Amino acid sequence: MRGMNIHPTAIIEDGAELGAEVVIGPMCHIGSAVRLHDGVSLDKFVVIEGDTEIGARTVVHPFAVLGGPPQHLKHCGEKTKLVVGADVIVREHVTMNAGTVEGGGVTCVGDRGFFMIGSHVAHDCDIGSDVICSINVAVGGHVKVGEGAFLGGQSAVHQFCRIGDYAFVGGCAAVITDIIPYASAFGNHARLAGLNIVGLKRRGIERSTIHDLRSAYRVLFGDHDTFKERVDRVREEFSHCDEVKRIVRFIDVDTSRPLMTPRR
Repeated sequence: MRGMNIHPTAIIEDGAELGAEVVIGPMCHIGSAVRLHDGVSLDKFVVIEGDTEIGARTVVHPFAVLGGPPQHLKHCGEKTKLVVGADVIVREHVTMNAGTVEGGGVTCVGDRGFFMIGSHVAHDCDIGSDVICSINVAVGGHVKVGEGAFLGGQSAVHQFCRIGDYAFVGGCAAVITDIIPYASAFGNHARLAGLNIVGLKRRGIERSTIHDLRSAYRVLFGDHDTFKERVDRVREEFSHCDEVKRIVRFIDVDTSRPLMTPRR
């Protein structure tokens, strides 16, 4: 069993694949199509079901349920999947659902995420690496969350929304539009409140880059010209700044969805 530590009360269905040094605590239930990579640690009363893959060294705390069927009325038991990355921390009562056929069939969660008590990742989400979901965060179906984003406690993200890399969502915010990378959003419904300056400084972003981001933000959400013209201006004036180019790419990817803007 390659150094595994499995409590005798745990239920592991035939067909489950367990890597080396896996720890499975009391009263856990592991489904037949589950794959646990090396070093995964499950505390007591964890349920992992469906076609679910858990990355190396991920730690799951009590009463979490991973890989359950999507909460979608059109789902009729089709084979879909949940993939969770390496070194993720999943705290108590977290739920992550498998995908739907309509949404591509896979819910993906990146590496090194931290999902606090009661947070929920719905079907067909694409959650980047190093994302933090605070207590009771609700992420709706088909949502894309960029790497390094922080979602504050009890915030909720409407289905199909996109949250850019390193964006910050304040506690109790209701997100119904797309948030550009590096931005901060607060309120119900949430509106942009500037850049995530604290997050940028914590990442060691240079002062000159933060200045460029601020200048680009003011152009993007100014009062002059059309939004397309402002985007083109930012694209040209800040072509030297990778972080600004990331914002422009985010906007270009899907121009059909409404973009979150500051409160006027």
